Amino acid sequence: MKAIPTFGILVGGGPAPGINGVIAAATIEAINEGCRVLGIYDGYQWLAQRDAGHATELHIDDVSRIHWTGGSLLRTSRTNPAKDDESLSNCVSVLRVLGITHLICIGGDDTTFGAAKIAQAAGGDIHVVTVPKTIDNDLPLPDNMPTFGFETAREVGTDIVESLMEDAKTTTRWYTAVCMGRKSGALALGICKSAGGTLAIIPEEFGDSKVSLEGVADIIIGSIIKRRWMGHDHGVAIVAEGVVERLDEQALEGLKNLPRDQYGHIRISDLDVGDAVRGFVRQRLEALHIKATVVKKEIGYELRCAKPVAFDVEYARTLGYGAVRYLMNGGSGAMIALRGGKVTPVALQDMLDPATGRIRVRQVDTSTEAYEVGRKYMIRLEKGDFEQPRLGELAKTAGMTPADFKTRFEPVVM
Repeated sequence: MKAIPTFGILVGGGPAPGINGVIAAATIEAINEGCRVLGIYDGYQWLAQRDAGHATELHIDDVSRIHWTGGSLLRTSRTNPAKDDESLSNCVSVLRVLGITHLICIGGDDTTFGAAKIAQAAGGDIHVVTVPKTIDNDLPLPDNMPTFGFETAREVGTDIVESLMEDAKTTTRWYTAVCMGRKSGALALGICKSAGGTLAIIPEEFGDSKVSLEGVADIIIGSIIKRRWMGHDHGVAIVAEGVVERLDEQALEGLKNLPRDQYGHIRISDLDVGDAVRGFVRQRLEALHIKATVVKKEIGYELRCAKPVAFDVEYARTLGYGAVRYLMNGGSGAMIALRGGKVTPVALQDMLDPATGRIRVRQVDTSTEAYEVGRKYMIRLEKGDFEQPRLGELAKTAGMTPADFKTRFEPVVM
C-alpha cells in the first residue's frame, strides 16, 4: 500500500502579516489532494534539537478562517538549522521520523538559506519549497514583487508616522523614528513616501562606505535647519535600523560585546539605536546653540503581527496554494514567487550569492525613479543648498558663517 504523502509546514524568522494565509491555503490544498499535513511549531528550533514532539496534525477546520489574522498559528523562531553539521543532521532525521515527504518553509533570507541546506542534506528524499516572507522586502523576487507582509507593514507604519507628524506639528518637536529593516531600507523609504515624512535615511544611500553616528545626526540636523529656514519648527526623521550595520568601527566603540543571533547578524533589537541617534542629534544641536525638542520613536514590532491588508491576504493564499502545487508536481529546492500573476518557482541555488554562500539580499536601488521620487519630496540638504544666496541664508539660520556651514554639512550630502 502506497504511503500517504505528508506535508510539513514551518515558519522561521520574524513575524509578518500574511503567514496564516499561507498556512491555511497550503493546508487546505494539500488535504484536498489526499495528503496529510503536519504543522511544526517554532520553526527549526525543535528539529535542530532532534525533538519530534512539537508537531501537530492540521485539518481544514483548524485553518479555514485564519487567513485574515495576524501572527503565526505555528509560532516562529530564528533557529539556524545549518549552524553546524549536527543541527542539520538532526533536522533531516526528525523530518524523516515524522514521515514528512514535502516541507514548506515560510520565511525570509535566513529561513530560505536553512531550507536550501535541508534540501541538500536530505538528498532528494524530502521535497522542500520556501515561501518568501518578510516586512523588510529584502528577498530578490522576480519582477521586483514585494515580499508578503511588506504592504501591510508599510500601511500600518504610514498611519503611525502620520500621527507622529501631526503630534510634531502640534507640539513643535522633532521625532527620530527608527524603522525595522536590517539589510534594506525599503520599509523606511516606503513609509516616508506614503506618509510624506520629512526625511528617511536608509543604508543604501551610503553605498559601500561606512558612516558615523555624527554623520547620521548631521543629516537630520541639516533637515532641521532647512525646515527652520522654510518657517517650520517640526518634523519626523525616519532612520532604517540597518544603518547601524554601516557604522564604522569607531562609532561602534561604545557598543561593546554586540549581541548577535544564530546567523551572525547584530541583534539590532537589543541595541537602542533610537537613543543613540537622538543623543547625537541633541548634543550636536546644543553645540550649535540651536534649540529643538527631539523625541525618539521605534517603529517595528507593532507592524509584524498586524491584521494583513487585502493585498497580503490574497497574495499569501496564492503563494500557499502554489507551494503545494509545485511540490505535488515533483518540484523541490525552490522558492515560490509570482510573476505576472502566475506561480513561478525560483531555484534556491540561483538565489545564493557565490561570494558569501548566503541568500542574496535585495536592497533599494537608489538609481530608480522610485527612490528619486521619495528623495525629491524629502526636506534634506542638497548640493544646491551650498550655492549662494541659499548658502548664506541657511548659514544665518544655523548661526554659522557660510564657510563653517559648508565645511560642516556638505560632507553628509549624497
